[in-house]
Amino acid sequence: MVNLPSIENIWDISEHNFNEIALKIFRFQAKNNLVYAQYLNLIDQEASKIDHYTQIPCLPITFFKTHKVVSGDFESALIFESSSTTGMGVSKNYLQNVSQYHHNCLQIIEQKLGDIREYEIFGLLPNYLERQHSSLVSMVEFLMHHNKQQDGFYLYNHEALLDRINTSTKKILLFGVSFALLDFAEQHTTTKEITVIETGGMKGRKKEITKEEVYTELKTAFIKGTIISEYGMTELLSQAYSNDIGIYTGPSWMKVLPRADNDPLSHAVAGQSAALNIIDLANLHSCCFIATDDLGKVHHNGQFEVLGRLDYADIRGCSLMI
Repeated sequence: MVNLPSIENIWDISEHNFNEIALKIFRFQAKNNLVYAQYLNLIDQEASKIDHYTQIPCLPITFFKTHKVVSGDFESALIFESSSTTGMGVSKNYLQNVSQYHHNCLQIIEQKLGDIREYEIFGLLPNYLERQHSSLVSMVEFLMHHNKQQDGFYLYNHEALLDRINTSTKKILLFGVSFALLDFAEQHTTTKEITVIETGGMKGRKKEITKEEVYTELKTAFIKGTIISEYGMTELLSQAYSNDIGIYTGPSWMKVLPRADNDPLSHAVAGQSAALNIIDLANLHSCCFIATDDLGKVHHNGQFEVLGRLDYADIRGCSLMI
């Protein structure tokens, strides 16, 4: 019987033991995640024949929209849901333990920024706040509660947000969806030192522009600001954060691997444009091995860029399970 590591064990992962723990979790999920087990069978992959994490098949992310992707039998404490912009339904992530998700997020962001209690945290997340079951809202709300601060969420009342930023006596951390940050930047400026975490997502609200163009526009409003981005999604319990030129670094228990755009078993060359496979070992109770619909570039040191989204195409094995 394979026993799952604890979330605390996951936080202690290093390059030295990543492969060992990844294989241990893979063998557990290949047996105890019914959706993943069926997918492995359909693509003729045997867990016993895999001996390195780079060989582990990744489950196409679309299955989170069509199936209940869980490992083991448990009653969900909370279900995170994605937004739906394509009419194809929402992805769902069934959490066994919400506190583990929150403290996993805390571990990651403090690796990036240091003690989060030194900051006053704000969230300019209108489209996320206007729907329920957002993992991003849950994370930011937890960070605010962790800091014992008053509510810092804002919808469209930018003047009130600006006043809170300018009168705060602490360092400022602002999470914002792209279109809302750009709307703010069109009307307001501040010379307050601030860290802005752009979470992506125009969602049809503004013309799509490059990450570099987003950063350029935001720097005109946040004059002394540091602009970075978060890479996260409903299906993952971990996040990666970028530097100020849009190159992401994940935590030690997360790896990003390049693949051909229609085959989760393929391997693309590092440094070239490719679809992205994600291994997130914090996904203990769903699936740690996910073939995303994101297009990017993985660098030889493990850092990565996100260049856009793939045009719709069936990944091998998907249609067999619909």
